[in-house]
Parts: sequence; C-alpha cells; structure tokens
Amino acid sequence: MLLRILMLSKIAILEGSTLLLLLFLAVPAKRLFGYPEAVTLMGSIHGAAFIAYVVTLVAFFVGKHLNIKQLGLGLFAAFIPFGSFVFEHNVLKPRQL
Repeated sequence: MLLRILMLSKIAILEGSTLLLLLFLAVPAKRLFGYPEAVTLMGSIHGAAFIAYVVTLVAFFVGKHLNIKQLGLGLFAAFIPFGSFVFEHNVLKPRQL
C-alpha cells in the first residue's frame, strides 16, 4: 500500500510540475519569443502526465484506497496551479507516515 501511495505522490508532483512548466515557461516562450513549439512539446508532456494522474486517481478510488472526497479533491487540484502539490502534501503525505 505504501508503495502505491508513493507512486501516486510522484505522479501528482509530476503533473503539477508539468503544468507549471507549461504555464510559466512554455506559454511565455511562445508569446514573448515566438516559439510555439514550446507549447506543443510541453503541452504534450503535460497531457500525458495529466492523463496518468487522473487514471491513477480513479484506480485508487476503485481499489478503495481513496474515498470520494479525496478523489474529488485530487481531480479539482489537477486544474489549479500548485493544486496537485497541495493535494500530495495534505492528503497523500500523511498516509505515507
């Protein structure tokens, strides 16, 4: 169980990191420097990380490792910058202890 929680924590951090890179690195590179490939590349990476995060959250819910409230918080957090970091710190990290 602990290994699974660690895996979900790593995926949450990856998803949050790719969102921040997309918003604060790739989008400015496109808008300020005319480099649209940055958004294409980072958007694809973030999309894959987002899908992995959502699929893993749902799998944890189906496996009864998360309740409906935790699932909802995790899904909501995916759409907010720094949200998945807060979710990982407040919901997942206490379960690792």
